[in-house]
Parts: sequence; C-alpha cells; structure tokens
Amino acid sequence: MALGHRRAFLASVLLACVIICSHVSCPVGGYLYNNRYAGDQVFRITPRDYEEVRALKKILGQMKVDFWQPNSVSLIHQNATVDIHVKRNNTQGLRVLLKRERIDYRVFISNLQKEIEKQTGYRSSRKRRSESQYDYEVYHSLEEIQTWMFEMNRTHPELVTMFSIGKSYERKPLYVLQLGKRSRPQKKAVWIDCGAHAREWIGPAFCQWFVKEAVSSYQFDSVMTRLLNQLNFYIMPVFNVDGYRFSWTTDRFWRKTRSKNRKFHCRGVDANRNWKVKWCDEGASSHPCDDTYCGPFPESEPEVKAVAKFLRKHKKRVKAYLSIHAYAQMLLYPYSYKYATIPNFNCVESAAQNAVTALYSAYGVRYRYGPASTTLYVSSGSSIDWAYRNGIPYAFAFELRDTGYFGFLLPESQINPTCTETMRAVKAIASGLLKKCDPDRERFPYI
Repeated sequence: MALGHRRAFLASVLLACVIICSHVSCPVGGYLYNNRYAGDQVFRITPRDYEEVRALKKILGQMKVDFWQPNSVSLIHQNATVDIHVKRNNTQGLRVLLKRERIDYRVFISNLQKEIEKQTGYRSSRKRRSESQYDYEVYHSLEEIQTWMFEMNRTHPELVTMFSIGKSYERKPLYVLQLGKRSRPQKKAVWIDCGAHAREWIGPAFCQWFVKEAVSSYQFDSVMTRLLNQLNFYIMPVFNVDGYRFSWTTDRFWRKTRSKNRKFHCRGVDANRNWKVKWCDEGASSHPCDDTYCGPFPESEPEVKAVAKFLRKHKKRVKAYLSIHAYAQMLLYPYSYKYATIPNFNCVESAAQNAVTALYSAYGVRYRYGPASTTLYVSSGSSIDWAYRNGIPYAFAFELRDTGYFGFLLPESQINPTCTETMRAVKAIASGLLKKCDPDRERFPYI
C-alpha cells in the first residue's frame, strides 16, 4: 500500500472510530474504568462466634478492602454477613489468612471487571431526542438524567415543576422535580431522594421510574390520581451529583461526596453521616479516608446543607421523608443512632408493614423492616433520624435489591421488577398519609 493511500486509510479508520465512539459508550483503553477491577473479587464472610469476629476484624483492619456490607470493620458482628471487595493483589493473601483462622468464606464475584462489563456493557448511547423514547430500563449518566428532568418539566407542565435547591461541591446544580396537581397551595408533601451514595445506581433509576409512572398513570390509576391531587412529591433523582458522576467516569464503587480535605489527600464525606443529629457518634468515622467519614462538621457538604435547608423551610407540609439506597432488601425507620422506640411507633410500624406487604405482592420478594439500629446497624448523623427530629413523622430508608449476589452491580434486567415492586411500597406509604393514623398529634421528644 502506497504511503499516501496508507495515510488516507488510517485517517478513515480514525474517523470511523470517532463516529462510532460518539454513538457508543467507548471506555478508555478499550475497557470500562481502564480495566482497573480486573481480577478483583468480592468475598462473603459470616463469622460464627466472637473469636471469628475478633480474628476477622484484625485481618480486615490490616488489609485495605472496600466494604460493601457493612460499611466498616467496626460493624462486623457474629452471624452477620460481611461482603468485601478485595483488590486482585490481596485475594490470595486473604484466602490464606481466613483458612488459617478456619473462617468460612465464599467468593461471590470472581472477576469484578467482568461483572461491571456485564452490568453496563458496550451499549449504544442512551441519549434520546424526546422523553417518550427514554429508556427507563437502563442506568443513565448524570447528564442524561438532568436532560430528562428538563424534558419532563417541559412536557408535563400541569403536573411537574423543576427547580434547583443549590449547588454541589463541584458547583453542579441540585435539581428537584415537584410532582402534583396544582389544586391548593398548602398540600401535604412527600420528599424522595435517591443516590446519596454514588455507587447505588438502582436509586436514581427508581426516582426516574417513580416520576414516569406518576405522570403516565395519573389519568387512569385512581390511586395515583388521588395521590397527585392531594399531595405534592418532591423528587431528587441524584442527591450526590458529584459522586454519582465520578462513579461513572472513574471509580464504579465510589460512595462519598467529592469535597476536598485540607489535611488529607482523601476526598469526600458520607452524605448519610453528615446530618445534624448525634453527628459523628457510633457508626460514623472521624477519619477522612473512611467510607463512613462524617465530615469536618454537620452539614459541611453543600448537598446535605441544601436538602436540610429546603426541608426545614417546608417542614410543616412535608409529612414523609424517603431515602432510596441499596442493597439489603430492607425498609428502615428511626432510630438509627440508638436502640429505642420512636413515640409514634405504631403508626410508622403499620406503614412499614403495609409497604413491604405491597412490595411482596408484585414478585414475592421479601423485605425485612424495622428500626435501622436493630434491623441493619447503628449509625449516627443519618438523614432519617434528622428528618424525624425535625418533625417529619414518617421517615424511611429503603435498601433495594438485592441481598448480595450482585450487590451494587444489580443488572439492568432487574431495574423493571425492582422499581415496579418499590413503586407499590411508596404508593402504600403515601396513601397512608391520607388516612386517619395521624402522628402529627403526638409530640416528638428526641432524646
């Protein structure tokens, strides 16, 4: 091939690659996330007694691992599963140490990179010209979600209003959609946020699903008609916008915000440990490099501060606060920071029971429910405790599918069933606000 022809050929190949990559999610270097997770594994370990707990804490305390469940080494307990993401260089060493201590384990994911490729794949770009073509059964980037929000606002003016409540650490707008028929000014309201923890992608997928279902079924679903006529819903599809974007571009398992720390190289704060309620106590870390870092002070994160400010401003009308997380298949309510019963326990417990029953009715998926401290683990500075303390009588955190087989890599094939069943639970909670069990009449001592 002559030099001129070769150059022309190479130029045409390069142009073809550019065209292809403009329509396809082309990862850097041919692999998603630069192939950084190749050979990494996810272990599931269940310590059977106190000795195994002690030994496991010692092993994991000396080895850098990514805790999937629970969030830190301090939360390891007897007969409670521990899911950890282990870098490829440490997998063999961990096996040796576990065998030496006679601690049983299973490798849930043998090659994490392959599972990531399976979840997101090399799909064609999901950017759509109009909301009617938007695919709710794939995960979407921050840019796609925000474009979709503008489109929903434009195409459903009778039900949807879009606004910003502030800016993130990286100066990205914090968008919220208000859903509801403009019938009267002082309607009760429900707040729903998704994506407080960046790697929990099923959360933002649910928030989008909820909006889609609400506006599309308003005319013919009598329950939804009643809910949107009598309530306002404030939906924040991506709470932690900086972290969520980072989980798409750089680190799939990033959890925290992206704020910088003056003294440490580590970035970010756990957005669910930064609220002004028993801040930085049990279940939160004061070290900036930990995944459960509580931050330098309460509401240090602009994202948390913005949501708290909005909820304080509207607390007379907001009757339910829902935060969507993953994974564990649980429905949790206060308290998170202590073992105690909330004053309006009967109403909240009844609402939770109705919600998990409604969820179960879709596909037979079972959720555990109860106070966060006893059902999951003790954590301080959480959003549900803050919401409850500030007079919002129904405060719930959902932990969506699954129970660990896929963990944070829930396949796109499970978006539809997960969102369908969760939709039933949320509608049950919201419908309960329109009935008689009114905890507003009770006092809320927060000791």
